[in-house]
Amino acid sequence: MEGILEGLLYVQGDEGLTIEDVENILNISEEEAKILINNLKKEYENENRGLRINYLGNTFKLTTKQEHKEYYQKLLENPRTNTLSTAALEVLAIIAYNEPITRVKVDEIRGVESSHIVRNLLAKGFLKEVGKSDLPGRPILYKTTDEFLDYFGMSTIKDLPDLDSIVIEEKEEKDLFKSNYHDE
Repeated sequence: MEGILEGLLYVQGDEGLTIEDVENILNISEEEAKILINNLKKEYENENRGLRINYLGNTFKLTTKQEHKEYYQKLLENPRTNTLSTAALEVLAIIAYNEPITRVKVDEIRGVESSHIVRNLLAKGFLKEVGKSDLPGRPILYKTTDEFLDYFGMSTIKDLPDLDSIVIEEKEEKDLFKSNYHDE
C-alpha cells in the first residue's frame, strides 16, 4: 500500500493529501492511514532519497529535500534544461490569458492534470502565487511573472496577441471516395 500512497502523493502534487483523503481513497481506518504515512515518511528520511513527505497546510505533500537545493538550482539555470515543452507553453498561455487562475481551472481547460508543469513553471520563475480563490478549498491563484514577460519579449501582459486575431487553420476534409483524377 505504500507504493499506492507514494503514487497518490506524486499525482496530487502541490495540493497534497489529508489523512481523510488517504482513508477514503484506500478504504482504511484513520489509524491505518497514519501508520502508512509514517512508514513511508521514514523511508524517505534515508539520506539516499531525494524526496521527503512534509506536512504543510493540513496536508501531506511529496517535496524535494532542502539540502539538495543547490543541485536543483543548477538544473534550473542550465540553458539545455531550461527549455519549455509544448505542455508548459500551453499551461503558460492558459494562465496568461486567464490570470489569476487556479490550477484546477487550468486542468479543466487543458483536459489533463497540470500540477507537475505548474510546479516546474513556478521553479523557473514564470509563474507566481498571488492569493487564494474564494472557491471551496480556497485553491491557489496563479499569475505570470516579469520573468515570463522577459522570456517572451513583452513589456506587459497586454502585449499578448488578441485571441480573436489568432486564426486556426482548419484542414479541409477529404472525401475518400472522390478522386482527383478526371477523365477528359
